[in-house]
Amino acid sequence: MADEILFLTELLGLKVYDLKGRRLGFVKDAAIVPLIHPSRVDRFLVGGGWAWLTVRHDQVRTVSLDGIYLKDELLTPYHSDEYMLRLVRDLLDQQIIDGQGRKVVRVTDVTFKLQHDPDGDVLTISDVDIGVRSIFRRLAQGVIPRRLVRRIQVVIPPNSIRWEQCSILEADPQRRLRLNVSNEILERMHPADLADIVEDLSPEDREAIFETIDSEVAADALSEVEPDIQASILESLETEKAADIVEEMAPHEAADVLAELEEQTSEEILEEMEPEPKTEVQELLEYSEDSAGGLMNTEYVALAENATVAEAIDSLKAHEEILETLNTLFLVDGNEHLKASVPLAKLFTAAGATPLKDLASETLIQVDVEEKRDRITEIFDKYNLLALPVVDESGKLAGAITADEVISLLRHK
Repeated sequence: MADEILFLTELLGLKVYDLKGRRLGFVKDAAIVPLIHPSRVDRFLVGGGWAWLTVRHDQVRTVSLDGIYLKDELLTPYHSDEYMLRLVRDLLDQQIIDGQGRKVVRVTDVTFKLQHDPDGDVLTISDVDIGVRSIFRRLAQGVIPRRLVRRIQVVIPPNSIRWEQCSILEADPQRRLRLNVSNEILERMHPADLADIVEDLSPEDREAIFETIDSEVAADALSEVEPDIQASILESLETEKAADIVEEMAPHEAADVLAELEEQTSEEILEEMEPEPKTEVQELLEYSEDSAGGLMNTEYVALAENATVAEAIDSLKAHEEILETLNTLFLVDGNEHLKASVPLAKLFTAAGATPLKDLASETLIQVDVEEKRDRITEIFDKYNLLALPVVDESGKLAGAITADEVISLLRHK
């Protein structure tokens, strides 16, 4: 048993012969049925007259550059099947997502593994081709003999993506189910990479992705997308799905997104949200986007001013979901008035019984919720801050602005 390579450009136009060696027609397309097998060619669509015939994979004896020879002649007329992914119609020249390279690419050919088996030859998709070599094959198709094309192409470097690393774009949710289109590749990506991909897609493809991926993954990716695209994505989604995604976002990011929407759309999404995140987001929406209140994050860790390092560690364990972005703890009195800030790094060199106030920064720098954006960036620059606490008019801790938020502000200026 030996494996060879065959390209879709070579498969197209191959002659198909019956048991007696008579030509039935030419290959016009091939299809996989992902619900049955993710990569095996399940059907060959053969044309030669006024109608196309369907050749099942188990009716094939041999496949080569000389043609396809059958072992069963009970062929049926071709009828469109929504469970089929036709390689010429649905894949060739279409955009797909390259999960390995984290980008959107256009398919220019398909590479099959040709497995010779005593029961009949089998074709399975191994790679999707996107480079100059596959373009050359396309241009040479029908002009230069197939074997000569193979000899010439070796001087051109190949460029392809493993089939298992490809994610097909399909906007129709029903057809996504029929084709068994998975989002696993997308959900494993870093949110920033997924955001870059999303920005390169059409509105229809963006909607299809955000309607079907996990809401937490969608929230992380949406946070990285440009504001105008954020708004168009949420506006395209069903209200319930949009609310699920917004709930998974940090409150300040959710407020920023909703502030970009039409008021009615924003209200409809808020109505679908759970009470606790809804209340937090509504409170943030009351502030001007140019103020400290509009920039602050309400996900922070505050402890009593007499708390110890051990108590702080326990509190951090209880707030595991925000640890990635946390760098400062805050100390408050019994009335929630801000008293001190403690750099998180100091906890790891101190004994558990150490009072947190002994580790506090010497100077407490804070801003009022109404402080303006320009003044905030000046403060971060002057004091080299990682986090800046924000207090309300009575001195109560209301939130914190992080350095990454300021960097984002400066980048978009």
